[in-house]
Amino acid sequence: MSNVELNTIFDPQTCVRRGLCPITKIRGQADNVAESHSIYYEQHGRGEEQVVLIMGLNSSSFSWGPQVALLAKEHSVLVFDNRGVGNSDAPRGPYTTSGMADDIITLLDYVGWNSGKRDLHVVGISLGGMVAQELAIKIPQRIVSLMLSVTTAGGRPWTNFPPWKGVSTLTRLMTVRNPEVKVPMILDMVFPQAWLDAKATDDPQGRTNRELQTKEYLHRMSKTRPQSITGSLSQMSAALTHRVSPDQLRRINDSIPKVMIVTGDDDNLVLPSNSDYLHSHMPNAELVKWDGTGHALHTQWPDRYYQLLQRTFREGRQRMSSEPSR
Repeated sequence: MSNVELNTIFDPQTCVRRGLCPITKIRGQADNVAESHSIYYEQHGRGEEQVVLIMGLNSSSFSWGPQVALLAKEHSVLVFDNRGVGNSDAPRGPYTTSGMADDIITLLDYVGWNSGKRDLHVVGISLGGMVAQELAIKIPQRIVSLMLSVTTAGGRPWTNFPPWKGVSTLTRLMTVRNPEVKVPMILDMVFPQAWLDAKATDDPQGRTNRELQTKEYLHRMSKTRPQSITGSLSQMSAALTHRVSPDQLRRINDSIPKVMIVTGDDDNLVLPSNSDYLHSHMPNAELVKWDGTGHALHTQWPDRYYQLLQRTFREGRQRMSSEPSR
């Protein structure tokens, strides 16, 4: 796959570099063609602070659109398509969250984000939050702050499974290819109905949030390569088998200067109680819950999410400077 074939929705004015990171070639593991893969990435902005955004289940990095636009003004932002989705390859599965975290470490080294200092702000949402936990276990000494959004530690009975609406919608989505049919199903799964039907607060034409999100999702899908069944099922397997133990959560709690946990109250994919569980084993973390909020909280409330990110980054820096031995 050549770079000329790789579509993007991000602003070329903020783009520093984009391309493919040859994961298995770098690791010297390219003998098995079925399992070899490259990861598509983009870096936006030239700020001193480095922000790593990890997207969730079966979604490309394009889902970070509002965050990249806002963060690139002040920071260096790294976004990428996880294995199995978007412009990245879909090697034979099943995948694991640990293996997906290893992809990120290889990518960080590839782009030179490996100074040996504690200089990374890691943000994960949903499956991306699960991968972010694994990353925090593997390279805690490189992370200033960790933001875990609508995610789970897994490992307890049924906690890795979505509520019924999420399960049934995800199952049906696997057989749907027409974006005009697919998008309404996705919107009803990741946003609260009341919010979708409400008038958008900043639209001069008076359109509803549903109308605006439909337009946005259709645009994004028009620029994204269709996901393969292999990629979809393999990412689902990673989510369903994810488990970070209480001891590992305590290690994250003790080793990362600032941990932020954020969830909504109307989530059809990851029950909010999973955030309570994360917090119970990471008492130094901060837990934030938003009312009237669904799974795609970063899209539903982009400005509020951005402000929370900025506060998390700032408090991570402050805690790091006050604890120099950390």
